[in-house]
Amino acid sequence: MADVVPLDPQEIVRRLREHALNDRVRVTLHAHQEMVEEDISYQSLREALLKCTILENYPDHQRGPCCLVCGQATSGRYLHVVCTTTLAVIVIITAYEPKSPKWNTPLKRGGKHEM
Repeated sequence: MADVVPLDPQEIVRRLREHALNDRVRVTLHAHQEMVEEDISYQSLREALLKCTILENYPDHQRGPCCLVCGQATSGRYLHVVCTTTLAVIVIITAYEPKSPKWNTPLKRGGKHEM
């Protein structure tokens, strides 16, 4: 059952961090497959969520409110995580390491360079 939808990005981040800290995280099959392919451990995923920043928020997504966050694991590795934002647990939809050409930096999308 969904809780009240937090619209404030700071509140979303607070909730994600709280859920990660208390191990209220569930990983979908798709996310698990992506994590295996990218050699992302569950511990690294939680560490990234504990230090996450919202890159894109999708409060009106057809499958329910979710967002794309970026966080850094203690290893120094940046991870992107797409996850739910309003459930009693975080449902991880996908997780990956941001890489070129799609991402210029962990926080900036790739594309044509301006001169």
